[in-house]
Amino acid sequence: MENREKIEQLATWIEASDYIVFFGGAGTSTESGIPDFRSAAGLYQSEHQSPYPPEVMLSHTFFMKHPEVFYDFYRSKMLHPQAQPNGCHRLLSRLEHDGKLKAVITQNIDGLHQTAGCSEVLELHGSVHRNYCMDCSRFYSLQEILDIKETVPRCKDCGGLVRPDVVLYEEELDQNIIMRSIQEISTADLLIIGGTSLTVHPAASLISYFHGSKVALLNADPTPYDHRAGLLIADRIGQVMTQVDKLIST
Repeated sequence: MENREKIEQLATWIEASDYIVFFGGAGTSTESGIPDFRSAAGLYQSEHQSPYPPEVMLSHTFFMKHPEVFYDFYRSKMLHPQAQPNGCHRLLSRLEHDGKLKAVITQNIDGLHQTAGCSEVLELHGSVHRNYCMDCSRFYSLQEILDIKETVPRCKDCGGLVRPDVVLYEEELDQNIIMRSIQEISTADLLIIGGTSLTVHPAASLISYFHGSKVALLNADPTPYDHRAGLLIADRIGQVMTQVDKLIST
């Protein structure tokens, strides 16, 4: 089946579904100018000044021991305040507004789904838009962090270390979000998986809770779950979803 036929099939599935859940990863945002992690052009492959690998710098232990090195990397590589939603984010927002999409489950921390207008977003790995003081719990927005000139943000009230509300290596995912994600996936009649290598666990294992017959997997590179997809589209997800958007009746 050619890509055009697959795109038409996905549009047909969407129109026939009443409970769509989207499960996405970093590839969802690459067309918005945010690099992913594991592709050839991804964050883990790119050159950076630090002698430490990104996986080490993004760990809880490293953050606590070397917050200045962590924040230097985090500010330069992980924050993209100018990024805007692409065709994938926009279609999902439309589907939520139409009552078809019930939840977006994302491994991303960029907040682009909310920027596009989605409200039912389960962020498995947190968000750069939420930051808090580790001592007094004062909240800081992303803009407030960007406005702090010092590399390591300190609390204006107590001087404590401010950290982003993102899940670092060595930290557990929020169990409430995990349980809500399982509930949504197990209820869905159409599961759309997009922009994820499906190699990061436990997040990737959540799709095993889908009990329906329609799984659409949109990813530029092969994944370990390709054989389970009823519809496999190996292309850029933003472009694909833009084409799907045009085919769905208004």
